[in-house]
Amino acid sequence: MSKLLTWYDTTLRDGAQSDGVDFSVRDKIAIARRLDTLGIDYIEMGWPGANKVDSACFEELRSIRLQHARITAFGSTRRAGNSPENDPTLRALIDCCAPVITIFGKSCPQHVRIALGISRDENLRLIADSVAYLRAHKESVIYDAEHFFDGYKRDAAYALATLRAAHESGAAALTLCDTNGGSMPEDISSIIAQIRRELPAARIGIHAHNDCGLAVANSLAAVDAGADLIQGTINGIGERCGNADLCAIIPNLLLKKQGYTGRRIDAAALRGLSALSYAVSDIANIAPNKWQPFVGNAAFAHKGGIHVSAINKDSALYEHLAPESVGNTRRILISQQGGKSNIIALARRLGIDLPADSPAVAEISAIIKEKASRGYDYAAAEAGAELLLRRHLGQIPDYFSVKRFYVINSHTEKDPEMAIEACLKLDVGGQTTHVAASGLGPVDALERALRRALLPFYPELETLSLIDYKVRVLAGLGESACTVGPGSVRVLIDSSDGSSVRTTVGVSADLIEASWSALTDAFICHLYHHRPCPAP
Repeated sequence: MSKLLTWYDTTLRDGAQSDGVDFSVRDKIAIARRLDTLGIDYIEMGWPGANKVDSACFEELRSIRLQHARITAFGSTRRAGNSPENDPTLRALIDCCAPVITIFGKSCPQHVRIALGISRDENLRLIADSVAYLRAHKESVIYDAEHFFDGYKRDAAYALATLRAAHESGAAALTLCDTNGGSMPEDISSIIAQIRRELPAARIGIHAHNDCGLAVANSLAAVDAGADLIQGTINGIGERCGNADLCAIIPNLLLKKQGYTGRRIDAAALRGLSALSYAVSDIANIAPNKWQPFVGNAAFAHKGGIHVSAINKDSALYEHLAPESVGNTRRILISQQGGKSNIIALARRLGIDLPADSPAVAEISAIIKEKASRGYDYAAAEAGAELLLRRHLGQIPDYFSVKRFYVINSHTEKDPEMAIEACLKLDVGGQTTHVAASGLGPVDALERALRRALLPFYPELETLSLIDYKVRVLAGLGESACTVGPGSVRVLIDSSDGSSVRTTVGVSADLIEASWSALTDAFICHLYHHRPCPAP
C-alpha cells in the first residue's frame, strides 16, 4: 500500500522572504490558483497583520474559493505576558479567513533564553496555550518547531518536550524545521526516527532550508524516516539560500521512489509542473534557473554528439525519465561540439525528414562549426539554429531584403528626446519602402523602423515583442575557444509572440551590425511561424 503524502506550499510566505522577491496581492492570488490546480494540499498565504499585503490578501481570499487546497495563515505563539485572548498575533489569526493556522514556537533552549528571554517552562506554556486556543477556533492547527534539529542536538529532552506540548494541546501535525539549513540527511533520518518512537501518534512534517544545498535531500530523508507532510516552495525560493524545492521533491517522491502517492497530484497533474515553475518565476520577476532539475530549460538538453546519437536511438540512454512527465521538453543543442546526430535530431523536432546520408547534414554541420568559430552560439539561440537549417534547405521565403540601413545620433538641445534615429530602405515583394524612426537607443530605433516598414505588408508582426537583449564581448576568449577578431561581440535577442519565446543571434565586430542581424532574424522567424508565404 502506498504511503499518502501531504504537500504544504510556503512560497507565498517563506518564499516571499527571498532576496529580491515582493509579491502583490494579485501575485499571491494568481500563484495560489496555480498551486491549487497542481494539487497542493495546503497553501500558506502569509502572516495576517504582519504587513499590508498579507492583510489585504486574506481579505481578498474571503470571496475566493479554491478547488482543493486549504488556505493556511502563519504566525507565532503568543508573546510572554499576554493571555491567548489578548494576544494581537493570535487574534489576527483567528479573525482571518484561513481555516488552518500554522504557528511556530521555539525548540532550542538557546533561542528560548536569548531570543525570547524567558524560562524553558514558560516557553512550553506559550506553545500549549497558543495551540489549544487556536484549535478551539479553527479547523486545525499545524505546529512548526523552529530550529528543531539544532535544538534536539543540544538538548533532546527539551526539544521533545516542546513537541509534546503542541501535540497534547491538539496540533494536527508537528513540522520539524531545519531553520538554519545546516543538518545532514543522516541527522534528519536519525532524529525523525527517534521522534516517531517517542510520539507514535503524532503526525510529522519536514521544513528544510537549503544553506548546505541539502534541502531536497533532507526532505526525502525525512519522508523515508516517517514524515508525511512536506513543506517547501516552488523553485526553492526563500530566505538566504532558499527552501526545499517542491519542483524537485514532488517528482522525486512520486516518479523516482516507490511507495508514495499524493491526494491529487497524479501523472496528469505532474505534467503541469514545468509551467507552474516558469509562472512563479515570471510573477516573482526572477530569471528561471535553466539548470534546475526536472523543470529547467536545460534539464533535458543534449549537446554532445555522442549523447545525441544515443538519444536518437533510445532517449532513456541519457535521460532518467521522460521530460513530458513533468511538462518539460527535450532539447537538442546545435554547436560545434555536436555532430550530424544533432542536425538530424533538430530536423526531426522541426518536422523535417533529413536522412543521415543526406549531403545537407554534413553541409549544415560544417556551416555551424565555421560560424561557431566566429562566435555564433546556436546552443543559446535555438531559433537562430532553426533559421540556419531551414535556409540551407531553401524553406525560408524572401520576406524582405535590406537595401540600406544606418543609425545616426540626432540629439539636439531643442529636441532632446529624439536622441537616436534609424533609417531603412527595404524591398518587400518588389516594392521599395524607405522609413525612419527614433528610439531611446540604436537597437530600439532599428526595431521601431523595421516594424514601421514591415507592418503594412505583414500585420502579423503586431504580436511580436522583444523581451530581452544580451551582449557579450568575445575578444579575449582565446584561440582554443573562439577565433573571432578583436572587439567582436555576440548579441542574443529574445522575442515572443505571446505563446513562445525564440532566441536569435548575431555576431560582428560592430555592435550595430550584430544587433541588426539578430533583430532581422527575430522578425523573419516570427513571420515564418505565422505566415509561411511572403508578401505578394
